[in-house]
Amino acid sequence: MRRITNASTGELGIRLANALAGDGWSVVCLKGVGATHPDQLVEAVEHIPFSTNDDLLERLQALPQPSEIAAVFHAAALCDFRVQAAGNSERAKISSRAGELTLVLTPATKLLPGLRTLFPAAQIVGWKYELDGTREDAVAKGRAQIGACASDACVVNGAAYGDGFGVLLPDGRLSHCATKDELCMHLSAWLAEETLCRPA
Repeated sequence: MRRITNASTGELGIRLANALAGDGWSVVCLKGVGATHPDQLVEAVEHIPFSTNDDLLERLQALPQPSEIAAVFHAAALCDFRVQAAGNSERAKISSRAGELTLVLTPATKLLPGLRTLFPAAQIVGWKYELDGTREDAVAKGRAQIGACASDACVVNGAAYGDGFGVLLPDGRLSHCATKDELCMHLSAWLAEETLCRPA
């Protein structure tokens, strides 16, 4: 084993980046190095790879002219925990002959709550992926995320929500998108409406 991470293909982020670029937006896609989806980003999209939550935060902080960024779509399935310690060994390599190994996990850096500070003028969209509960439970958690993170929308999905995606706004409006492509088109149209302009 070399790595513990979330199983994420990066498919939705790639599709969204390509759809926004196709609608004329200037797009930067920060894509995890472990993303496995075969689809490629179109040439117009700038690609910045990242590894850990902290690495992604550093790359976001390094983006030029943050006050001019129109939107941040936080679709990345980041890790909830990181390894703090592995057993009691201080060696760089732990021998498998030593037997069982205990990992100590600690909460990983959460990025969404700090995005409003980094990008004060941007439309910020978070994701809420829920496995347990009902659709109403999932939507309620999305609503709580918007309130806690001062975001402008939340995409809700997962087994609790059911098929498709819900796009939740702060005023309680909920739009349903049946497919990933429909979601990408909806978010691009929403962004154009919220910014009161079409991209140049």
